[in-house]
Amino acid sequence: MCRKRTQQIKDLPMKTFAKRLFPALVIVMLGLWAAPALAAEGQPVDWEIGFQPAASSSAERIHDFHNMLLWIITGIVIFVFILLAIVILRFNSKANPKPAQFSHNVLIEVVWTIVPILILIVIVVPSFKLLYTNDRIENPDMTLKVTGYQWYWGYEYPDNDGLNFLSYMVPEKDIDPAKGQVRLLSTDNVVVLPVDTNIQILVTAADVIHAFAVPALGVKIDAVPGRLNETWVNISKPGRYFGQCSELCGKDHSYMPIEIHAVSKEEFQQWLITAKEKFAALDTGNTEIKFAFAEER
Repeated sequence: MCRKRTQQIKDLPMKTFAKRLFPALVIVMLGLWAAPALAAEGQPVDWEIGFQPAASSSAERIHDFHNMLLWIITGIVIFVFILLAIVILRFNSKANPKPAQFSHNVLIEVVWTIVPILILIVIVVPSFKLLYTNDRIENPDMTLKVTGYQWYWGYEYPDNDGLNFLSYMVPEKDIDPAKGQVRLLSTDNVVVLPVDTNIQILVTAADVIHAFAVPALGVKIDAVPGRLNETWVNISKPGRYFGQCSELCGKDHSYMPIEIHAVSKEEFQQWLITAKEKFAALDTGNTEIKFAFAEER
């Protein structure tokens, strides 16, 4: 059956083959273009294709670079596929019983050496630019320090009287959809950040290696004990953005969510006042340490 099908493909005229191939390519390209529309704002959804919508300048740059690469890769795949189709249809044993007896072509060898080099140059220039721009910012407007623990996060606002708190995942039994809480992603104490602000993010860990990752903001950086890693973000629009620890850190690794609320600068200042009162009232010296055991959920 397989041989018969292969022979049918070989016997197809080139024009017929192209006519059948073109609709399939159109469907694939439409799927790629529609991918952003299938992504949710700030959180993953079922059957999601592509990235979450960008909510920061960093994420926008990452998406632009990804889209450029996608066009380059798609062009290469189509080109190679067409070459393979030509070889299969025009140079099979039936259509070409007496193959040519040559092994070198200087022009083709020069082309297939130079063209990949040019493609890599087209890729490497914006790649280095992206890495440099997203790496750090010289004059941030504020700083957020993030510390990873097994299995929760600690946050500190050094520019705001050292405001700090711990953030744990909301247990599944306590999830309230009316409040916009999401299973495995919502936290008891959320991070609040202002929009249109250059925010320096310092990341470390207290025990094992973690990774602070928020896809919609284009942030993903390792949290290493004894080391302070740095990145930055400028959130472009208010909203609720979720992330998770993205480095295997133990049995409850999957229960280390990140929840960030982006608000206006005025709302952020109001939140600082209430947050300082709320977390200053906690007796940190006698606070019982909570462990995010899976069986408690």
